[in-house]
Amino acid sequence: MKRSIPNDHTLIIDELETSIKLHNLNSILGFLPKGSYLVGGYIRDIILGRDNEEVDVDIVVPSNAIEIGKKIAENIGSKFIILDEKREVIRIILNHIYIDIANQVSSTIEGDLCSRDFSINSIAFLFDKRCLFDPLNGIKDIEDSILRTNSEINLLNDPLRILRCFRFVSEFNFKIDLNLITFIKKNKGKLFLVAEERINYEIQKIVHGANALYAAILIRKINIFGPANLYENSFFLDLKKINYEELNQEEKNNFLPLFFISQILNVEYLEKLKFSKAEIKKIKLLRKWHLFLKNKNINQLNEIDRFKLHQELEMFLPSFIFYLPQNLHFDWLNRWRNKEDKLFHPSNLINGDVIKKNLKIDNGPILGELLEYLSKELAFKRLNNFDEAIYKAKQWIEQNAPKCD
Repeated sequence: MKRSIPNDHTLIIDELETSIKLHNLNSILGFLPKGSYLVGGYIRDIILGRDNEEVDVDIVVPSNAIEIGKKIAENIGSKFIILDEKREVIRIILNHIYIDIANQVSSTIEGDLCSRDFSINSIAFLFDKRCLFDPLNGIKDIEDSILRTNSEINLLNDPLRILRCFRFVSEFNFKIDLNLITFIKKNKGKLFLVAEERINYEIQKIVHGANALYAAILIRKINIFGPANLYENSFFLDLKKINYEELNQEEKNNFLPLFFISQILNVEYLEKLKFSKAEIKKIKLLRKWHLFLKNKNINQLNEIDRFKLHQELEMFLPSFIFYLPQNLHFDWLNRWRNKEDKLFHPSNLINGDVIKKNLKIDNGPILGELLEYLSKELAFKRLNNFDEAIYKAKQWIEQNAPKCD
């Protein structure tokens, strides 16, 4: 996709300066020495027309970044953090704005820009000259929606940048330069030199992006994670053949990220990359019921299995919908959307305290089994009111409670 960007950079500069004033960043400009410049994602996002809730600002100064950062933080009353004392990289946090200030590393601005990850992040705004400096043609790459690097060494300096390519695919709908694709295939193993938490963070960004589907397809095609046969398991669906429009926008936002995670990582890698116990549990349940239905026709499930399926998948059923036969999608989604449907949203007419009070039983396994039985009776429309629930509970206890001689 080609974006329309005027050849005259005046409009970009005007928008940059408007944004700087809007975020009160002009209050720090007086503390910056001559030769300081703005760089990276802040400029890229202005060109893309992106409006982010959290604002990340990267500023490079000729020297003394720590001293400059302290003065700014004291003046504007913000939080001050030293990220790297040796390299003099600091962070100032002011509400939703994160300002990183670092020393220029190379002898020239161009040298610094050429050491950055991608051309789209290598555009500088020189404060004192009020102009853009774009030695790697990053603006044109943004216009052409292409992700390109100046040097593969820049990526190897932090192998997480290999995965960040797919984040930009997902968030910006960029294509990856063919030379970069070749490099990724050759060096993908180096990604695992990076801390697991950082990889996890990038994956979360990828699956929540507007173009997560394309990014997930590309990740699987290049096979970033795992052995060559990772995606031969039947659990991994053909992502190109799925009709995602069956979900509404809220459902896509809430449930597609989990589905995409399940489609690019197996359980072994979920655990290795320190995904949350809740995420791993959900994906294990997706796999469990996929395997169950692979071996058993869904229309032939008995009541216990059907109830258990909805009980375990209730909170994220739209993530599972693609494993069902196509003819069931519409009905299952509509029933799940109806919060009053007691099969798709198992509940009870009475709680444990009421049962204990009325039927004189204590906490324990029997009470849990009874509650599940009553919930199943309600799900299959064999209960209508409180009195019926108490009556059925008494019957069940007579038949199932341990007998004493």
